[in-house]
Amino acid sequence: MPSWKLVSGLFIGFVGSLVVMVGVGYAMVSIPNENDAAKSQNNVYFWADGTQMVATGTGVNRQNVTIDKIPEAMQWAVISAENKSFYDDSGVDPMGIARALANMARGGQTQGGSTITQQFVKNTYLSQEQTVTRKFKEMFISIKVGTKLDKKQILQGYLNTSYYGRGAYGIQAAAQTYYGVNAVDLTPSQCAFLAALLKGPTYYDPAGNADLDPSANAKDNLHRSQERWSWILGEMHKDKHLTDEQYQLAHSKYPKPQGRKASKNMTGQISYLVDTAKKYVLNHSKITEAQFDQGGYQIYTTFEKKSVDALSAAVKKVQKDRLDPKHRDLDKYVQFGAASVVPKDGAIVALYGGDGYENGHFTNNADTSGVPVGSTWKPFVLAAAMEYGTYKSEGEGISPLSKYNGNDKLKVRNQDGSYVLKKDGSVFYQRNEGPKPWGYITLRKAMEQSINTPFVQLGMDVGMSKVRDVAKASGILDASFADLNPSFAIGTSTPSAIRMADAYATFAASGQHTDPYSVTSVKKEGQELPGFTKPRRTQAMPENVANNVTDTLENVIQNGTGQNAKALGRTAAGKTGTTDSNKSAWFVGYTRQLSTSVAMFRENPKDHELLSMNGTAGVDSIHGGDIPTQVWTEYMKAALKGKNDPGFPDPTEIGKVQDEAGAPSPTPSVTITPSATPSDTPTPTPSVTTTSPSPTPSESCQFGWDPNCNGNGGGNGNGGGNGNGTGGVDTGGVDGGGGESPSPTVTDTTGTGTTRGNGNGGFFGGQNG
Repeated sequence: MPSWKLVSGLFIGFVGSLVVMVGVGYAMVSIPNENDAAKSQNNVYFWADGTQMVATGTGVNRQNVTIDKIPEAMQWAVISAENKSFYDDSGVDPMGIARALANMARGGQTQGGSTITQQFVKNTYLSQEQTVTRKFKEMFISIKVGTKLDKKQILQGYLNTSYYGRGAYGIQAAAQTYYGVNAVDLTPSQCAFLAALLKGPTYYDPAGNADLDPSANAKDNLHRSQERWSWILGEMHKDKHLTDEQYQLAHSKYPKPQGRKASKNMTGQISYLVDTAKKYVLNHSKITEAQFDQGGYQIYTTFEKKSVDALSAAVKKVQKDRLDPKHRDLDKYVQFGAASVVPKDGAIVALYGGDGYENGHFTNNADTSGVPVGSTWKPFVLAAAMEYGTYKSEGEGISPLSKYNGNDKLKVRNQDGSYVLKKDGSVFYQRNEGPKPWGYITLRKAMEQSINTPFVQLGMDVGMSKVRDVAKASGILDASFADLNPSFAIGTSTPSAIRMADAYATFAASGQHTDPYSVTSVKKEGQELPGFTKPRRTQAMPENVANNVTDTLENVIQNGTGQNAKALGRTAAGKTGTTDSNKSAWFVGYTRQLSTSVAMFRENPKDHELLSMNGTAGVDSIHGGDIPTQVWTEYMKAALKGKNDPGFPDPTEIGKVQDEAGAPSPTPSVTITPSATPSDTPTPTPSVTTTSPSPTPSESCQFGWDPNCNGNGGGNGNGGGNGNGTGGVDTGGVDGGGGESPSPTVTDTTGTGTTRGNGNGGFFGGQNG
């Protein structure tokens, strides 16, 4: 056993060493100067070719004011909200520091327990990095600040160096940014609002910051802001810093701040490019928003000026040609969002975010969620079916030649055969866009004509969770997914335009996926910061699954609802999408070199609720194959000008033909007597005679897919029935028309194919071509 002298000696030595260490630490640190924190630099953004795009953050939004120019209400607001003992404490919260260190020891962050003095020190002297070293350094400096500076000086420094959001540092800049007044003229109610922002401007600015975090949307931010504003006023009243009369006046009405304003150079699409790049930097580094807005960073992006200009020009051209908001009310509040991504690589080369900050549009339409994607979701259902099969196929994928019932208003079944029920206990019916009786049709044909009922039942048979898994592997984020009910299969989810372009790029890249990225490197003071390597490429789905999806989507452009995209004049695949009540319309399409999505929607500017586009552009309804496809085609022509047309890899046969229960089998032979001339009147249903088994043409010949097959169902046959078109599955035939119209002025109500553009035909025309 050691003697008491040894123990006491060791203890005294240990304490003495601590005293010396504290003394040395205290002597070595210096008191921060709030003027040092007022220094700021530009952030400079560069195009993909290395030329300068824009410099932001000139430092004009910073100005220190003396304590006599800061209202007492503002001083007491932060004291009541953050540090009630400010005038009595030493400037350091030992218990808070102890809690922070203990938390760090458990693997958590070291944040928590800071006094106003400590926060002032952190704002002016230290990085925001959460480390034990920084916490000890903060403690030493705070002790020194507490002994050397007057409390009023500390409070002045804190209010002058704090970040209030929207690029505003300090109380004077915040007063100007949010209320257009000098700090000295702020009301107690306004002071409580600004004090609430110090909790975190991303989440307490009622204008919203959904581009930085979807949970920081305008609605939730307003709620958080109002709650904390009210609480701060209550604390000020409870602490006797507001009289009863002052409290009643301040609390009578929430002091709604001004909207955002465009800062210098942040106009046109530049504002959205900067927004997207900034978001990427913050999500892939330890840089805080406050640090980033202080400037001094060089951000090298993936954006190509030529492509950005081409996408903006395409939107503007179609807006000018088709929309007239000055003379047609239903053309008001129409929004576009678009993005263009390089397959296999993931680089975002262009985006269209809206009309620009200078026009009061601060939401980045290319990188925001909330707009349902409609039928552009169906390729994920087909991909899941080809990869996993249905509950009946024991894991073997099914062929796109499988037939499902395409009739309108179908009862949807669960995998056990029971009907899907709604919450009220009634049977769930799925509707198509029109009442046309398609009967049992191939999934390929259903995709071509964008018919809902086959894909809803297919999604149930595959399992909606597998559809979600395929979409997620392709790049769709968890936060975008809607509930996994039957409608999930037809696009109730709300991914951004960037994510939809990236997900379709997975099909273009034969199943290989790379997350979208907008920044290649970030530098500060000549040093490249970590975290900006190119995202890793993965095999999201089997190669042949992706290639078969592409083959199906090529047919959508050649013969289906996306025919307006044929004007591109090169090999392309894509899918149209239109949602309930016509609240949004999409076209997402791709070549081997580029995948681009275009969304169109109307939005109430007051509450950001989606509005119907029925009547917009002077037509009954807007379809994905109409205006969005026109924008896509205009842009892709310019973006791909001078580049070769590599086409797509040839798909190989996939899965097995597995028809939905109830589909006719064996395939009936059909006898159709064509009329002398095309008619808009429905013809009688053809007689159908089921023959005994006999040699039949292959599926590809039977449905007109193989141009080398002549005779029964040959690809080169002439169209049968009333379609009067060219033979095969794509045109002519008694099943022509239906689904999404390729023309805004033409709607097929007869099912004959003669009233729909080129009279898109059904499989009967192919069989009898």
